[in-house]
Amino acid sequence: MTTDTSRPAGASAAPERQRPRYRASLQQLLSAQKSAKGAPAYSRFVNRPLGRRLAAAAHVIGLTPNQVTAASALATGAGIAVVALAPSAWWKGLLVAALLVLGYALDAADGQLARLRGGGSKAGEWLDHVVDAAKTSCLHLAVAVGAYLTFAPRPTAWLLVPLGFAAVASTWFFTIILNDHVRRLAGARDGQATVGAGEARQHSALRSLASAPVDYGVLCVVFVLLGWPAVFSWAYGLLALGFAVVAGASMVVWFRQVSALDHRAAAGQGVAA
Repeated sequence: MTTDTSRPAGASAAPERQRPRYRASLQQLLSAQKSAKGAPAYSRFVNRPLGRRLAAAAHVIGLTPNQVTAASALATGAGIAVVALAPSAWWKGLLVAALLVLGYALDAADGQLARLRGGGSKAGEWLDHVVDAAKTSCLHLAVAVGAYLTFAPRPTAWLLVPLGFAAVASTWFFTIILNDHVRRLAGARDGQATVGAGEARQHSALRSLASAPVDYGVLCVVFVLLGWPAVFSWAYGLLALGFAVVAGASMVVWFRQVSALDHRAAAGQGVAA
């Protein structure tokens, strides 16, 4: 009989950390999803489920949420570069759409991976918002650059469409972040808070479909048409118009909601006095 001399007598072997399993990680995410309230259809029915699968896979191979965010930025940045610089061809739209869809799915995966790992960080939230802010404006600016360089005949007045789209989309994104910040300061429940899977399915699918013009996933899919400039110009222009209408209506509603927080705070101070 031989004795193991690699560790002191009586010492027990250190337990090996078990590698997370894909199915277990996926099941864990299913029980802790963001509320579906107000989420557009593509984001709700396509991007979040795809993001869950990517998050579970990233968990298995040991990636961090910030690494997933970086991968999202790389995929989206590559798509934006193709929009601006690649020649007009049938494959251009397919490549751009694939890169943007992948980048968007990874954007959903980083937060879900953070929940799997026990919660996110302030630095991770900061990085995620910076990447989102950059893509929100740069994608539309790339459309303007790409259209000027590659569309034939070269557009002039139409270039105002992507420039206007960039301005409205950037304002929309900032307002969403501001809404969340104001609600947190007021102590109101975050509409995107983590909820159980049952509650996440209770919200209206019709409302999700009505939000299609402001759904980033729909924008990603529209880029499939980029290889056919005339068709893309119309589809992108109609989407820009729909985005402006929905954004304008939402701003009115959000302003009223924030005003209600002011009235509630004033009423609370009156009772305390």
